[in-house]
Amino acid sequence: MHQNSIMSKGLIWATAEDIAKNRPLVLSLYRQILRCLNSPDLPLTHAARLAKKAEVRTIFLFGSEERSVHNIADLIDAAKHSLSILKQGRLP
Repeated sequence: MHQNSIMSKGLIWATAEDIAKNRPLVLSLYRQILRCLNSPDLPLTHAARLAKKAEVRTIFLFGSEERSVHNIADLIDAAKHSLSILKQGRLP
């Protein structure tokens, strides 16, 4: 099937190469977010901190099963945005 007809139908699926290419960035963002959640600047109790970390793990777990190029890009964008907010000492 021609690439343009695939794009017009919105069926852009990630190849193994796409997934492998994005894996280091996604893992890095995941680890950075978890580290930022440990910051004493965040107004979180210990239980709330653990709950937020569980939430992040769940999002990335489901994201790891994603095969849509657009959804993978959205996950990366959302993670970068959340990380920038966390680095300011605020909760996304």
